[in-house]
Amino acid sequence: MVRFGRVGLAYPTPRGGLGEFALHDVSFALGEGSFTWLLGPSGAGKSSILRLMQAALRPTRGVVSVLGTDIGQTERGALPALRRKIGVVHQEFRLLPHLSAWDNVALPLRLAGRGESTIRQDVNEILQWLGLAEKTARVPAELSGGEQQRVAIARAIITRPALLIADEPTSELDVFEARRLIALFVEMNRLGTAIVVATHSEDLPARHPARIITLARGRIIDAP
Repeated sequence: MVRFGRVGLAYPTPRGGLGEFALHDVSFALGEGSFTWLLGPSGAGKSSILRLMQAALRPTRGVVSVLGTDIGQTERGALPALRRKIGVVHQEFRLLPHLSAWDNVALPLRLAGRGESTIRQDVNEILQWLGLAEKTARVPAELSGGEQQRVAIARAIITRPALLIADEPTSELDVFEARRLIALFVEMNRLGTAIVVATHSEDLPARHPARIITLARGRIIDAP
């Protein structure tokens, strides 16, 4: 499903060169239907790994393979088709400000060409599950931070992706909503979606034991 082989990543500088490496010789493999916690302090490299997984970056060195595609060797024009198989929950939400919560969630299904009756059923179901049934007509500016985060999560999972990547998905949620969200991820995983969750929380991995990869200063320090 996902394979990193001795991956190094350095971000470009304003002058066109490369800065210090954010990742150093990172290697691991995630199988189909796996659930993985990605742990480590701020600046450890968690977000860099997730951006490579979603084909938003190419590795500076090494090999990143996602769903059978070598990210570093594939032409850019072929990457959008890969990204449509990957659900991503960003820290900054990235909701379209002019669309309602309902339409933000429905957008990936419309882009995929799904019928409106199917879209209506799926969107209503996921918004009900996430406690947003009364907020469907509101635009992002009319929602709290936690509500915006739940809308972003609904949009990421509405297509039932083969791989779901979540970067601090519970940061704006209270304890009850965080546990409810992870329960939804666990159910998706049970149905076959591979899940990768980056988090600072110690409570969530303890409540839902799964494989843990721990990072520090761009290196894996624990990957049993």
